[in-house]
Amino acid sequence: MKVLVTGGAGFIGSQLVDALIERGHQVVVVDNLSTGFARNLNPLASFYQMSVSDAELASVFDRERPRLVSHQAAQMIIQRSVADPVFDASVNILGSLNVILNCLRLGVRKIIYASSGGAVYGEPEYLPVDEKHPVNPISQYGVSKHTVEHYLHLYAANHGLSYTVLRYPNVYGPRQNPRGEAGVVAIFAGLMLHGQRCTIFGPGNKTRDYIHVSDIVEANILALERGDNQIYNLGTGVETSDQAMFDALAGVLGYRGSPIYAPMRPGEIQRICLDASKASRELGWQARIGLKEGLRLTTQYYQELATQTSEGEGS
Repeated sequence: MKVLVTGGAGFIGSQLVDALIERGHQVVVVDNLSTGFARNLNPLASFYQMSVSDAELASVFDRERPRLVSHQAAQMIIQRSVADPVFDASVNILGSLNVILNCLRLGVRKIIYASSGGAVYGEPEYLPVDEKHPVNPISQYGVSKHTVEHYLHLYAANHGLSYTVLRYPNVYGPRQNPRGEAGVVAIFAGLMLHGQRCTIFGPGNKTRDYIHVSDIVEANILALERGDNQIYNLGTGVETSDQAMFDALAGVLGYRGSPIYAPMRPGEIQRICLDASKASRELGWQARIGLKEGLRLTTQYYQELATQTSEGEGS
């Protein structure tokens, strides 16, 4: 099957591309490389460097005629969405509409959409949060990600375009950019490995539901053939605080420094963890890599990356 992956040079998207190719699928990647990297691209995938917002996306659909689309591309930084909501909406809403309308025009069978279980719900009324929880996002990013879910339902109901929405928790693992603005594990690990101090926003009791990228990839693979016209939370149902994550990473990396505590940032929720029992029942999915093992695998990647960087600078 031919699958078009938006954001296929990014942290999650590139590893999904690898998994699809390993399973014998033809893969087309669309990525503007604003946050993704050319080094992440699988050489067996066809690559088009463009934004999902570009009008030229139609020519990619015309040329490649994918059977299924996995829409991973997004503006994913909450603070940027707060500072520039128009840009956030232009990428996450209008860009997604561009993808959806091209799917409809070319008769694509299904679109898999990467949404956010950490942002669409807002401050939770109960934990862990299931799919029946009220949706009241408190960031522009959460609003934009949820808006696309409504469009998917609309085009399924009125035009027969199948979809599966996967609401991600906080994803971590290899290839996440340690110099970016999203991804606590990558940011903390990158700073610790360079002997720099990490910033915790708030007193350290803010919690998130952390999951290794390989588990997210597996959910996307399962959704190729399952879960039509459904929304699924992905997660562990376990809260991990910022302070606990800092302490865990410091222990793994032998870091002796202390964090800097800064004021909480607008748009960030205080607590979240997700109930993924629906995904377990209907997709046959569950998180398989625990936090301890996941951090070991992830820090090993960043240690190797830091070594390669230092060797490159010294040559």
